[in-house]
Amino acid sequence: MKKKVLKVVSMLLVVGLLAGCSTSKPTTPAQSDTAKTYKVAYIARAQSDSFAAWLANSVKEEAKKYPNIKLEVFDGQANDDKENSMIENAITNKFDLVIVQPNSGESQRPYVEKVVKAGIFAITTNARISGIEGASSVDAQPYEQAAVNARAALTQIPQNAKVVVLKGPSGNFHADERRASWQKEFFDKRPDVKIVGEQIANWNKDEAMKYMEDWVQANDKIDAVIAMNDNMAAGALEVVKGNAKYSQMLAYGVDGTAEALLLIKEGRMTSTCLQNANELAEKMLDASNKLLTGAEKKIDTDIGNPLVTKENVDQYIEILKKSGTIK
Repeated sequence: MKKKVLKVVSMLLVVGLLAGCSTSKPTTPAQSDTAKTYKVAYIARAQSDSFAAWLANSVKEEAKKYPNIKLEVFDGQANDDKENSMIENAITNKFDLVIVQPNSGESQRPYVEKVVKAGIFAITTNARISGIEGASSVDAQPYEQAAVNARAALTQIPQNAKVVVLKGPSGNFHADERRASWQKEFFDKRPDVKIVGEQIANWNKDEAMKYMEDWVQANDKIDAVIAMNDNMAAGALEVVKGNAKYSQMLAYGVDGTAEALLLIKEGRMTSTCLQNANELAEKMLDASNKLLTGAEKKIDTDIGNPLVTKENVDQYIEILKKSGTIK
């Protein structure tokens, strides 16, 4: 009787072991991460801004390459209160990662800090907000973006020139760094150059046009427009379009927007520094994926700062054509 019982028990153990071997292998952590879909919020500064719109569209296109990422894009409308509210909503709606393109930087800092405190990944971009523990960033080097223009301007802007300066929002990392760069790399070295007008135009073309209209009326000549972005430079150029008196006026910007590249091609704008939204988007989504899947805990990276002039503008126009930004 005991022998029969032992045989039965032995058979049951063998059957159990065989059954265990025949079942599918448990999902590994890596397989589980791949299968999971992550919610990512991209909060743009302002879709009405030509560069911000280019960047938002590039982020949308790049996100399509990541099946594990579900992207939602929000428009801050160049308003700190609206943007900050959107960041808080992203926390409430439990997004896995929040990308913030700040409107003024310091106004968004405490809200990005809230994202990190909520245990949500945060990336700041264009411009990064430095010094937030636990937050990542994908950006460019704004000092160098302006410096490549300013160094060229040293020999381009005539002696005793009168110039106007169009600035981005005060407290914005890119706006402040670009203006500081122009000061150190150009104005400190060219004391003969006189600034006859300087205003904050908030990256906005229409605001730049209004200031330029005032400056044209108040001055007998303007030799150069020094703008901290292409949008404002384009606004200033629009005011003097077709006016022979300003046919030799120089104009500098940053971003490499479609409009700016075409103005350079036409000979109406002097130079810009390409801030490649496609490259920013690529690095942004790559960083997002690495953070969400645990490959990295924190990422800070930058793109390049090429100077675009009439001599090399065609190659950059081709880049924008390939991305569909220029038809």
